[in-house]
Amino acid sequence: MKNTFYTILDFFLPRYCAGCSKKLSFGEPLICSTCFDDIPPADPDRIEIEFERKFERSNFVQDFLSAYVYESDGTLHNIIHSLKYNKKFRLGILLGNKLAETVKGINNKWRIDLILAIPLHHLKKAERGFNQSDFIVKGMANSLKIPYSNKVLKRIRFTESQTKLNLSERAQNVSGAFQVRQKKKINGRNILLVDDVITTGATINECAKVLIENGANKVYSSSIAIAE
Repeated sequence: MKNTFYTILDFFLPRYCAGCSKKLSFGEPLICSTCFDDIPPADPDRIEIEFERKFERSNFVQDFLSAYVYESDGTLHNIIHSLKYNKKFRLGILLGNKLAETVKGINNKWRIDLILAIPLHHLKKAERGFNQSDFIVKGMANSLKIPYSNKVLKRIRFTESQTKLNLSERAQNVSGAFQVRQKKKINGRNILLVDDVITTGATINECAKVLIENGANKVYSSSIAIAE
């Protein structure tokens, strides 16, 4: 009976895939199986190389994982764009669930106590209406049964878009841009920082630095995707 109801509902209010815009079949959750299969996974060798490039030298991030590889003209680009600019909040939850599957295998080693999203500046959040990473974190936290917060870390300085900046410019752009608001929540704890896409790692490194300086034990990072 329930399946019949949703079949009828899909007929009158059809749902469309966030990746390819094709009509979804009954039971397909926001993204069709073809699109999920089309997104390249981030294999262990790629993760190791990217960790060495982005995080090893700074020594603030202990380890990191991404579920997929981000391609600027690929399926995942369309999905994340839909989340960020079309207010498809449930996409964030779904992607968070997918990322949680990647993190589950290593959390016995990481032993995460608290999950945090990379915060938006309040002006950017007011313009967009929400922080897409908050929804990703909610999906992860629900799957992993680990607490999360969007009040511990705050972006205190508005920064220009990182898109056209090189590695050193990106690091300078976010330097001093973040502040810990609730030190007791991170003191001696292992923190997982989450973003939608990691490109150079500059923002993650800056957040991790601030968390370590304010008493966090270890900081790890994960993202839906790592950019090529």
